[in-house]
Amino acid sequence: MIKKLCITIDNVFKIFFFSTFNGGFAIPNRRKWKLINSMNEILEVTFMKFILMKNWLLILISSLLIVSCQKENNPSPAIVAAKTDLNISYGTDASQKMDIYLPPGRTAAATKVIILIHGGGWSSGDKADFAQYVDTLKKRLPAYAIININYRLATGTSNLFPTQENDVKTAIEFIYSKRTEYAISDKFVLLGTSAGGHLSLLHAYKYSTPVKIKAVVDFFGPTDLVDMYNNPASILASPAALAAVVGATPTTNLTLYQQSSPINFVVATSPPTLILQGGVDVVVSPSQSATLATKLQTFGVVHQYVVYPTENHGWSGANLIDSFNKIDAFLAAHVN
Repeated sequence: MIKKLCITIDNVFKIFFFSTFNGGFAIPNRRKWKLINSMNEILEVTFMKFILMKNWLLILISSLLIVSCQKENNPSPAIVAAKTDLNISYGTDASQKMDIYLPPGRTAAATKVIILIHGGGWSSGDKADFAQYVDTLKKRLPAYAIININYRLATGTSNLFPTQENDVKTAIEFIYSKRTEYAISDKFVLLGTSAGGHLSLLHAYKYSTPVKIKAVVDFFGPTDLVDMYNNPASILASPAALAAVVGATPTTNLTLYQQSSPINFVVATSPPTLILQGGVDVVVSPSQSATLATKLQTFGVVHQYVVYPTENHGWSGANLIDSFNKIDAFLAAHVN
């Protein structure tokens, strides 16, 4: 409307000058001239302010549109959904399988991994034995990827030591190679029970490539196989049964026993270790865990040694809850 008014004033002057040169209108007096000039100046200033304001508004609107377009062209990444893959092969043998539980919102930079290794005297057992542990860990460690592995079992004539050790190593190498695909980090934790505890400790202490294990959780795993053979916990821990899975006795193949004993690979840089042991274990002598704890202490390795005095080779109820509480705290403190 202001612009129209300015145009009208311009037209007035055009009519005025046209009329003057054609003798149509009388020349206004000075007072009228001053009034007309003042009105024109006010209207021109007002119009300029309007133009400036309009330009600023156009700039603001353009900026908002640009930002909006950028957001449309670069939308926020969608949260990665949880994923479960069962019986994934990490080798050519039918026993070389793993179950993979990937959490939602995982990233290759931050998502930690806990690998479960079942027990069973290296000759029995299955990843299905860890079903309860998987459910518990999902609730307690929701940001972790959980991977539950099987390995080839010794039969007395095949799959003798170090087959199980090699399978664990192969499985970890496979998982490591899939970090980008699974969107997981290289922060690996091992957790095993009994024979699985032994395999967890052995790998964590013996190997540092392709990834150095960040922490290991050992439920009553054998640590010194020579001592286990020579000093069985009870009649339930027959030296003959150990020789059947190793494929030899300490007398016939001492090197294999030594190379299969986690305690022989403890060094100052060994990963933080949580040891959980029953005080009256009749399968794996409590001395196996105690001796390991002493050696870890000697080398200055971060560790925690927990004994449940009345528990045997495994436990449930309040003590198992306590074990998981200690696992939570230990991993929170040492896996970063």
